[in-house]
Amino acid sequence: MFEILEHTADIGFRARGSTAAELFENAALAMCSIACDLNRVAPRCEYPLAASGEDYESLLVNWLSEILYWTDGRRIALCEFHVHQIAPDRVSGVARGEPYDPSRHAARAIVKAVTYHQLKVAEEPGGWVAEVFLDV
Repeated sequence: MFEILEHTADIGFRARGSTAAELFENAALAMCSIACDLNRVAPRCEYPLAASGEDYESLLVNWLSEILYWTDGRRIALCEFHVHQIAPDRVSGVARGEPYDPSRHAARAIVKAVTYHQLKVAEEPGGWVAEVFLDV
């Protein structure tokens, strides 16, 4: 689904999916796994997600930034993602998780922002791949 990429100043990941929707779901999982142990998060509540962009690259950055808003700004620990609709300029879906509890959701890394640095989103034979670097 995804792998963590080493970088001197930031942290990144490569996510894959058989469809664009699955790619966006897996990218969300990758980013959240960098910030928190997903095995300690229960999918108790559902949160709406939506983002727009000019292409798949900006759409992915905005999608992940929306998720970062929920995790950092609203203090929600997220562990599941489902894309309901996706096009090159918009995506919508839901995330599942629960309010952040520091006794159970110990932070691994503080993700400050999703960057365009070395950003890649591409459809390849057999599926989709994205490479994303995060400012931590």
